[in-house]
Amino acid sequence: MRYPVRLKTDDNGTYLVSFPDVPEAHTFGESKADALDHAQDALLTALDGYISNKRPIPTPSRLGKFVVEVPPLDVAKLKLYEAMRESGTGKYRLAKKLGWHLPQVDRVLQLRYRSRFDQLEQALAVVGKRVLVSVENRPS
Repeated sequence: MRYPVRLKTDDNGTYLVSFPDVPEAHTFGESKADALDHAQDALLTALDGYISNKRPIPTPSRLGKFVVEVPPLDVAKLKLYEAMRESGTGKYRLAKKLGWHLPQVDRVLQLRYRSRFDQLEQALAVVGKRVLVSVENRPS
């Protein structure tokens, strides 16, 4: 999941970051590199808010000059959340099927929380999904 980023120079010389697909995500930096370093945190914070507010996760639009990539573990969490929405599986039902306590489900859905990958695989299996991993060359 790669979200396009807009960079705009502010009148005080800083760079403002916004996301066309996630209007709640904003940040800034002293340079383009600094602004882009902060961008991932802003994006993940906003997407965490989507999960907390039970909103659909925005689909990334076409890529632009600058993009922010969601880390793989967080992609799996977002896909779990989407699958739960699609299947009508609530957190309580997921916890019951997995034999987990509700706080465990909350943590497995929390972006940036370092969940164990095998727990995510178990949760995804409950909603009829599986994880496939691929490795690619980085774009130059």
